[in-house]
Amino acid sequence: MAVGLGPLPTLHPVPGFELGIASAGIKRPGRKDVVVMRCAEGSTVAGVFTLNAFCAAPVILSKKRVLGPVRYFLTNTGNANAGTGEPGLAAAERTCARLAELAGVDATEVLPFSTGVIGEPLPVEKIEAALGDALADLAEGNWAAAATGIMTTDTLPKGASRQFVHDGVTVTVTGISKGAGMIKPNMATMLGYIATDAKVAQGVLQDLLRDAANKSFNRITIDGDTSTNDCCMLVATGQAALPEVTQASGELFAALKQAVLEVSMEVAQAIVRDGEGATKFVTVQVNGGGTYQECLDVAYAVAHSPLIKTALFASDPNWGRILAAVGRAGVPQLDVSKIDVFLGDVCIASKGGRAATYTEDQGAAVMAREEIGIRIELGRGGCSETIWTTDLSHEYVKINAEYRT
Repeated sequence: MAVGLGPLPTLHPVPGFELGIASAGIKRPGRKDVVVMRCAEGSTVAGVFTLNAFCAAPVILSKKRVLGPVRYFLTNTGNANAGTGEPGLAAAERTCARLAELAGVDATEVLPFSTGVIGEPLPVEKIEAALGDALADLAEGNWAAAATGIMTTDTLPKGASRQFVHDGVTVTVTGISKGAGMIKPNMATMLGYIATDAKVAQGVLQDLLRDAANKSFNRITIDGDTSTNDCCMLVATGQAALPEVTQASGELFAALKQAVLEVSMEVAQAIVRDGEGATKFVTVQVNGGGTYQECLDVAYAVAHSPLIKTALFASDPNWGRILAAVGRAGVPQLDVSKIDVFLGDVCIASKGGRAATYTEDQGAAVMAREEIGIRIELGRGGCSETIWTTDLSHEYVKINAEYRT
């Protein structure tokens, strides 16, 4: 049911970054559900992580280890290893130690990631048994297989890739993500992995990822639930024959920043397009805010309203629900007489009420589309924010009602 999401594009291999996939049968026999990623020695790694206080055991470990050195990522699906207390932490450490033993590195050089059902013990033995196969499968060209291997309720794998040339050298940025439900990343369920062969100092890489995540992964929402397991990682392998990027300036940095942002944006929006039960891809744009935060407050009030989301599913231009959400967003001293609201290019409300030129047929024509834009002009200042969301369908309820069965 993914909206406007087709087969994976070409995912260019990143020199110095390999991926291997194997089956542990965590939820289903034969399912490829363990992915190992290997970073070339000397790579720099950056990460952004969920702000959920009940963050999963693998998140706790990865946050401690991300400053490196880092050589391996270990991802399992089918079990989140969240809400599992000290035993969960011990289980994550044990799987990392086993992978480290097999790979001949220190256990602190392995970062774990898990996604799936919360509150169930991690099936350590099953994961350990699959590690040899995953290591044997390591290859730079395995991005597409890895994108499938990290899926849970996703219906399609998600990935993006960019290349640019600097001083005659081709630089590659490739990334994959997973996520379809329990999606409202607050970092910085959602996992994202992006790699480049540029050489980047760790501090610059961390700022680059944080900025890209704030414009992409932190601007999507499906159901308003922030997962216990959200992580996004950016790896710079340093294999491209170019000088190290040591500061956030210059032509190479600018080109790299643009490529990382484009990849992040594409895989983040793919998560929304593949939202659980989604039939609509919705862009909510808020302009004219006094601050960026009040723009976000209004955008999320609209995007998280069950009444608006169900109207979107029904293709019902019930514009009063949008006004109600804007009004309760908590913006101080909001002057409704200055607010205009648009569905697509159709002005549906102006100066506190129905727009004089608006007709129900105009609104219905916009709402019948698979991709819908809601634009709100606050008339308070010069700030703008955009987020992406979905409708709320019968299928979303069904998927989550039956999630553990």
